[in-house]
Amino acid sequence: MVGSGNPESGSLVSAYRAIVPTTARRGIARKVPTPLRSAVKQSLSTVDAVRSAAVVWAMGGRRNAPRHGGAYSVRVVRVGNRHMRARLVEGATAWAARARNLHLLVTALESAGIDHFCVRSSGRDVPAVAVPAALRREAEAVLRAVFEAAPGYAGPVGDDDGAMQPGDEERSWSRLRRHDVLRVAWYVTDLTQELVFGAAFGCDLEFWEKVDGRLTAPRPNSVVTDFVDVGERVEAPQALFSLIPGAYATGLTRTLPEFTQPLPEDHLFPIDVVYTWVDDSDPVWAAERDEARSGRLGVPAPRLHSQAANDARFTSRDELRYSLRSLHQYAPWVRTIHLVTAGQVPSWLDTDAPGLNVVDHREIFSDPSALPTFNSHAIESQLHHIEGLSEHFLYLNDDVFFGRPLNAGRFFHPNGLSKFFQSKALVPSGPSGPEDLPVNAAGKNSRALIERSFGTRIAQKMKHTPHPLRRDVLADIELVYADEHHRTQHARFRSPEDVPIASSLHHYYGFHTGRATTGNLRYVYIDLAGDLAQRRLDTLLARRNFDTFCLNDTVVHPDPEAQDRMVRSFLERYFPVPSRFELPPGVTGPTRLADRRALRPLAAHRYAYAPIDGASR
Repeated sequence: MVGSGNPESGSLVSAYRAIVPTTARRGIARKVPTPLRSAVKQSLSTVDAVRSAAVVWAMGGRRNAPRHGGAYSVRVVRVGNRHMRARLVEGATAWAARARNLHLLVTALESAGIDHFCVRSSGRDVPAVAVPAALRREAEAVLRAVFEAAPGYAGPVGDDDGAMQPGDEERSWSRLRRHDVLRVAWYVTDLTQELVFGAAFGCDLEFWEKVDGRLTAPRPNSVVTDFVDVGERVEAPQALFSLIPGAYATGLTRTLPEFTQPLPEDHLFPIDVVYTWVDDSDPVWAAERDEARSGRLGVPAPRLHSQAANDARFTSRDELRYSLRSLHQYAPWVRTIHLVTAGQVPSWLDTDAPGLNVVDHREIFSDPSALPTFNSHAIESQLHHIEGLSEHFLYLNDDVFFGRPLNAGRFFHPNGLSKFFQSKALVPSGPSGPEDLPVNAAGKNSRALIERSFGTRIAQKMKHTPHPLRRDVLADIELVYADEHHRTQHARFRSPEDVPIASSLHHYYGFHTGRATTGNLRYVYIDLAGDLAQRRLDTLLARRNFDTFCLNDTVVHPDPEAQDRMVRSFLERYFPVPSRFELPPGVTGPTRLADRRALRPLAAHRYAYAPIDGASR
């Protein structure tokens, strides 16, 4: 990235980490005060930005190019320690960039009349296209011509941008002829240039040799690795080979009949997402909360732990906006997003957007007398009552984000089993009590139920990640543990008797009944009230190397405004591309769900998504 201003992302800082051993760096960190280290990193980042700007100019970048000219559409961006040319694409997303590369490659081969077919690649999200090895030189010539018109890169298979070669140079193709599989990529960046989609989002080009009369693959795949080629090709959607976000279109491509059939590893069932969200600035909600705290709702005032209802639990910094952007960017396979609220709507949310369903608590609570509630455990106990919700769904809090492209297999097995992600943190021993932290009391209660039913003792908490859930498991829990479920539903604030149904009990009950298994997810939790919060956010922004992450705090920060600026700046830079669920800039709607439903749609304001590069095939 050019001139990012992030002290953790500069190439000089990266070189320092690569050259100096970890033990030596830890020794330096102990001796040099944190403010001084931060200042040095910032200085290195500034020097790096100046150097990058000079390289941009030398490579043909333009600071003030005409907006509709060719120089405007191509930018020079830094990827690792290299500077690469990337196409500037408004609304760029990871999966769309990958689908675009597949489309450009098959279109080039199709236009030149070069035989090819798409391949169902085994265990890889990167699409693949096969060309008979006898036609390799013709394919190289065509792609070189295409790269002259649209700058891009080719290199050995892998996610290493450093190995990619300019696709318009003959010497690049000469160097690559010893490889039977190449990665081809036309780089893409968004308007802010915070996002760059390079080699990891390219398309693989395989050269199949004829061996004993059979066309043979240079590497394994999950369907066909050799066959007698009689020229049979069929047409299939490009989306079969590279997931395409719903707002885009790419058309058809050539393939073999065997590659068009569903595979056992395909996820053939829909997956929804459920959010629970609250606006703490809503005066109606705040008044109801205060009444419930004081006992003026006709029930005794609850005895609350200090963390059961403090302001940090309800603070909103528009995290939902950016969590939705993370889904739009990295998980476009989600079918419908259900937003569960206390009759509230964010002013920026487009409630008429396709694939969005806003749900009031009153529509899902089996006992309306439990409302209003300010207890996330109570709300989570009712999620499976959402009308139209898919059998398999992800439950997210709005402080959980997708950090990089993920597929459905991270959360569900193709046969429908859900996965859960255990933390190294342990549930404390002993029974739950009023002095326990709410999260510990809930964990103890979940443990007691599993021990009662199955005779096993659970010890681990769950990570703050998306929770893969099944409606049938949740429905069984409501029946099997009816008394505990009823008490949880009716606790207006977190109580020592709560059961964490969605975030713990579901996973262990599903495991013991053969419907859930353990899974792996690269995840990080950042305490926004911690002393190292800014540094950890900078590092996360620079590396983007976690599947999901959670930004949270359980206590009120001493300087809420500074904390708010820190979080908003990070989120805007990590997720700069608006999702289809946002109203256009400057347009807002009513913040009460009833008022939204009473209005006609605000206007025809959808973000327009043309076919990828004018795709017709």
